[in-house]
Amino acid sequence: MKKVLFATTNPAKIKKYKKELEKRDVEVLTINDLNKNVKVEENGKDAIENAQLKAKAFYEVTGIATIGMDNSLFIAGIPEEKQPGTHVRRVGGRELTDEEMIEYYTNLTREYGGKLTAKWIFGLVVYNEKGAKKYSWSKEHFYFVDTPCKKRNPGYPLDSISILPENDKYFLELTDEEKEKMKQDTKDNEVVEFIVKHL
Repeated sequence: MKKVLFATTNPAKIKKYKKELEKRDVEVLTINDLNKNVKVEENGKDAIENAQLKAKAFYEVTGIATIGMDNSLFIAGIPEEKQPGTHVRRVGGRELTDEEMIEYYTNLTREYGGKLTAKWIFGLVVYNEKGAKKYSWSKEHFYFVDTPCKKRNPGYPLDSISILPENDKYFLELTDEEKEKMKQDTKDNEVVEFIVKHL
């Protein structure tokens, strides 16, 4: 079984890909599994640069093939100075908890009419002895609302205010069938195949 290190402490990111990678004979490790500590300054200009900074740093410490992943958020209808970009969780110079993120983005959505079209741009890098392999994709078929649902997805707090337009449901209230369709639309299977190919 191949091993890959996921350069994240975000439980939702790990959960999202771990099961599918294990089906393809890839064991997913985290830095906590290795009892190591790696600090990375995420100062890249976009999601891909930040993903590479993380993957390279973790690989250099452990020598294990590493996945780095980051994302940028763009929201239609709000001014440039309020765009989160790669600083989705960092607001006003500090790192927000999941609940603080829900509160901040709920208030922002309310300030601009109660419903905002949003777009995620993802960057993923697989880093090993061969160097960096990069993959980028986007998810833009959803919008934010100013009333969060009661359910939570630890690590992906904005799922609590994200609505899928065709059935007008929160991401966290989708049926398994609806989730599977969304998974296909968001290229999750292609992402897993990319990781396996470049290990």
